[in-house]
Amino acid sequence: MSKIVAATYNLHKLEEYRKLLAGQELEILSLNDCPGYEEPEENGSSFEENANLKALAAANYCDLPAFADDSGLEVEALNNAPGIYSARYAENDPARIDRILKELAGKENRRARFVCVISVAFNGEIVGSFRGEIYGTIIEKPRGINGFGYDPVFMPDGFDKTFAELAPAEKNKISHRAKAVEKVIEFVEDEMSILDNELGTF
Repeated sequence: MSKIVAATYNLHKLEEYRKLLAGQELEILSLNDCPGYEEPEENGSSFEENANLKALAAANYCDLPAFADDSGLEVEALNNAPGIYSARYAENDPARIDRILKELAGKENRRARFVCVISVAFNGEIVGSFRGEIYGTIIEKPRGINGFGYDPVFMPDGFDKTFAELAPAEKNKISHRAKAVEKVIEFVEDEMSILDNELGTF
């Protein structure tokens, strides 16, 4: 079975990836399996740039194929903020949600979308970059206990539940990350035959 590194320390993301990629002939490692790794500064100006630099850094350090995502929430009425700064919008998830809700107070337009860009790197270069999006609205109060991040206030179009109210399996069928992963799988199956070879161990 081939190995690939998910360039994240986030156990929630890692678990999502492992579920989304279940059935693939891949052993998905994380940055926790790369002792001494230091994450690069996310100084890109777009989701694509940040995903690229994270994937390249992980692939080069771990000497294995690696993929990284940069994802976030874009709110129309806030000029698409927080965007690439979604994880840095406040000190923790409740504070980030509280800031979004305060900034949307009194605004009629509560349209938003989640964006996820996944980049795949190997042998010192980016070999693919894939984007997934899902549209919805920001509700007025958090609901649900599943998920993480802004999930409790994001209601996807066509649903009467927030991401945090959906069962993980249901969310994983429609999420921005799921859509990006689908494209990654197609690419790996069609183009990256190198991943079918034994790529060594740490």
